[in-house]
Amino acid sequence: MRREQKIVAIGAASGIVSMATAMYLLSSGLPEPAGMNAAGDRIAYASGWGAFAALPLFAMVAAIGNARFLSEAIDPTLGAESRTMIVNGRVADNTLQQFALYFAGSLGLAANLPPERMTIVAAAAIVFVVARLCFWIGYRIEPLYRAFGFAATAYLNLGLLAGAVWLALS
Repeated sequence: MRREQKIVAIGAASGIVSMATAMYLLSSGLPEPAGMNAAGDRIAYASGWGAFAALPLFAMVAAIGNARFLSEAIDPTLGAESRTMIVNGRVADNTLQQFALYFAGSLGLAANLPPERMTIVAAAAIVFVVARLCFWIGYRIEPLYRAFGFAATAYLNLGLLAGAVWLALS
């Protein structure tokens, strides 16, 4: 394995382990929400956490817009973006993709989770936000360091989607 592949593999593995640990600790430690007997109540609860999970995407879009406004890249057709602007754009693109998967998985899971397990939805939103910020910071430091946040987010989304499908088919 090349040096770059080792860096990505270690980052990805540590991101997955950190995500799983955080999910366990948060879903065990967060207070159980009241009044979650109806599927509509659980979906509304997940939607609220979805708005929280969208905050990093908003921050990324704002960072890109502000950077464009203050530079020659105010005209996006000129190709005058700095390296930071290019990285922020890629991070925002990936975050939008990951958010779509997160939101579908979160809503699908919430619709079928037993009320006493709804802390999983809150934990997932918190972990999603932290993982996306880790992705952004890692990418800005060195693109190979994005692996931690990417893997944490991607495997969180895989778990949410798999859980949603499993519960829907059960």
